[in-house]
Amino acid sequence: MNIEEIYQIYLKYPSIQTDTRKLKNGDIYVALKGEHFDGNRFAEDALKKGAAYAIIDNPALADNPHFIYVENCLGTLQKLANFHRRQFDIPFIAITGSNGKTTTKELVNIVLSTSYRTYATEGNLNNHIGIPLTLLKIKKDAQIAIIEMGANHQQEIASYCQIAEPTHALINNCGRAHLEGFGGIEGVRKGKGELYDYIKKTNGTIYINHDLDYLTELAKGIQHQISYGSQNAQYIGKVYQNNPFLKIAILNSNNEILIHSHLVGEYNFPNIMAAVAIGRSFNISIEKIKEAIQNYTPDNSRSQLIQRGTNTIILDAYNANPSSMSLAIQNFAMTDYPNKTVIIGAMMELGKSSIEEHQNIISLLEQYHWNQVILVGGDFKFVKHSFQFFENIEAATFWFYQQKFAHQAFLIKGSRAFTMEKILNNPLI
Repeated sequence: MNIEEIYQIYLKYPSIQTDTRKLKNGDIYVALKGEHFDGNRFAEDALKKGAAYAIIDNPALADNPHFIYVENCLGTLQKLANFHRRQFDIPFIAITGSNGKTTTKELVNIVLSTSYRTYATEGNLNNHIGIPLTLLKIKKDAQIAIIEMGANHQQEIASYCQIAEPTHALINNCGRAHLEGFGGIEGVRKGKGELYDYIKKTNGTIYINHDLDYLTELAKGIQHQISYGSQNAQYIGKVYQNNPFLKIAILNSNNEILIHSHLVGEYNFPNIMAAVAIGRSFNISIEKIKEAIQNYTPDNSRSQLIQRGTNTIILDAYNANPSSMSLAIQNFAMTDYPNKTVIIGAMMELGKSSIEEHQNIISLLEQYHWNQVILVGGDFKFVKHSFQFFENIEAATFWFYQQKFAHQAFLIKGSRAFTMEKILNNPLI
């Protein structure tokens, strides 16, 4: 069965699922494979749970009329997503970057949704499986689509562009993340720059932060550029206040329009500016943009401010790399809280640079005065420091159960592997 034929079935049953535990009646189940699982084993169970069809790549199962046999389920999922994408003649905005891409995607989505039927990546479904699933959730009424693209090695973004075929693109930044896979900061820039390469070939449009010189270099040769930043850009803003919530001023026709966000950290300034630039480029008024951003409250462990009794918690624990960790620590140090405690988990995927990068974080922490610093797991075990260290988040949380905190401010950050948000299970915080 070819993609066109499978697509006709999809049009009748336009809900794709790769996990039988989440199946609903009438879904199409795709039997993906991984290192430790084979989705083909669950194909019959999928039909019993109400799936209309199961796409499989095990020829031994091909006799069932509700099984669609293909050579490779993942490849078929991606081809089906691309075929569906080609049914639309609307803007497809791709967003990538080392830090802040999910927050930026959320801000752009709420801004565009004020005036357009907008579909966007849910959560962080931004990989080789999530991107096709996102595309296949786009319905006929779509006016704009936003596709988040994550990557940890070169040629990954390029492959996603072949599936999503973006017309517009935004690279937030190129920080010291996934150094093991990219092979250093230049590799990060080359990998993220694959999005610009695609836009250059297809004569699309980019949104570019003019505060980052390396993006200007990467963007050479792209004809359609819409710029934002703190100066020398089409859309200019400045940080007005950052204590604790970020307030920025948009310079619009010689007037300053203040946006009072519910985001913590000056590092969110370019994320907000990106949403402003994209919104204005689609003719959304600055007043609508302001209202949308001011109504957005993060709830995904990114730049959250949480109040627990007399204690204040800055939860920015969805993930971490040397760039985002440094920015979070510096931002926390600049706040006016009198009693500050830093709780940070180790950083992952740094390869040969890992020990050095963790030591750099220690050096940064030592530049400031803190009530306490708590380090959790990973390569923090192998660097020199005088701070409290725990092997894992469970040990750290147990220790916290013994404390009686009052009038404290906490910064909680770490790589996803350490699930640092679990520290909030402590009822005494």
